[in-house]
Amino acid sequence: MSRPAKIMPLTMKLLVSKPATVAYPVGGPGVFPKIRGRIVFDEEKCIGCSACMRDCPTSAIVIEKLPEKQFACTLRNDRCIYCAQCVDVCPKDALHYTPDFELASLSKDTLKVRNPQ
Repeated sequence: MSRPAKIMPLTMKLLVSKPATVAYPVGGPGVFPKIRGRIVFDEEKCIGCSACMRDCPTSAIVIEKLPEKQFACTLRNDRCIYCAQCVDVCPKDALHYTPDFELASLSKDTLKVRNPQ
């Protein structure tokens, strides 16, 4: 009989406190400020050093040379593990991550992003 008496204060406290979870689809996601979401490539800043390509553990980034000293980037979001090593190693900040993390897709082809188009 002493066991339920010890649990009762904790039970009452939990009944009146806020829940630990959030209503995600309805209330929107609670995103932290430094979340590592979708990676975006800025072709204006890229110098073509390919440091991001060499540092990527999953080979999710391919840098291609275009005419007139410009470069294109193909990001394979189906391979990316969002470790942000490519963002950290880029000397000109041509890559950065966004808070967009909802990237689920039924087709792998939609997860392959080429910048510029």
